[in-house]
Amino acid sequence: MPQKVLVICGATASGKTRLAVDCALKLNTEIISADSQLIYKGLNIGTAKPNKEEMCGVKHHMIDVVEPTESFSVSDYSERALPILEKLLSEGKTPIICGGTGFYINSLLFDLGYGNAAADETVREKYADFLEKNGRAALFDKLKEVDPETAAVLHPNDVKRVIRALEIYEVSGKKKSAQNDNLVPKYDFVAVAINYPREELYERINRRVDEMFNQGLVEEVQSLLQRGIDENCQCMQAIGYKEVVFGLNNNNLRSTMSDIIKQNTRHYAKRQITFFKKMPNLVCVAPEEATAERIAEILNETN
Repeated sequence: MPQKVLVICGATASGKTRLAVDCALKLNTEIISADSQLIYKGLNIGTAKPNKEEMCGVKHHMIDVVEPTESFSVSDYSERALPILEKLLSEGKTPIICGGTGFYINSLLFDLGYGNAAADETVREKYADFLEKNGRAALFDKLKEVDPETAAVLHPNDVKRVIRALEIYEVSGKKKSAQNDNLVPKYDFVAVAINYPREELYERINRRVDEMFNQGLVEEVQSLLQRGIDENCQCMQAIGYKEVVFGLNNNNLRSTMSDIIKQNTRHYAKRQITFFKKMPNLVCVAPEEATAERIAEILNETN
């Protein structure tokens, strides 16, 4: 089979991990996780982190690589993950990038100049000054106002890219998110997304959240807090964790926490679907076609 990079992306709860493992077993290769929460040690239930049994002996990279007290940006991710991808390619393997964090995936596949807009030091200094005076949350709110699509896939702590996205908008008048169509791949790749009907996907999300609570999501969050993990840490802003923290602080019932997590996860899935629709070389497959055999056929068909 000709050497390519295989990307398995798309909405949360769509079965990416299972398909990636099946493909890795068939292709005798390894998986590079592209999930902004799986990187954190100790965040297992709320992130739906695959366990050893689910990994089926396949080596997974970029999981449990960061302490929960640390912040982690897109550039941090690419700096660690890119050498892994290059190594797999040098060994003649087909790297499998699996995850739903679009900017993580793009940071590996494309040369990201973050838009064609020229740098403007005056604009950058303006936003740097705004950041110093008003803080990260206020800066991020500015981005959400002008480019909510980019804000949906950036973290407020990733101020370098938040400022660059604001700079692009101010200099060019165009959103950073609107420029994804101009991405030039660094590698020959095929991206696959499992295309569930929307209502069926939402049902899968709801079931997953119920399972998380049954597995002890609340207790996991309580344990993190007891270990001294501040509720304002980047990892605690993830869907599933921030809602439980808020619920614990406000004596909310677990059913209330669960309902809010389900709603926020559904909204996130919609944003993911919108983002990945712009991915070059994307092939959407029906759930019944989401098999390693079919993906191998797709890899061959795209030669």
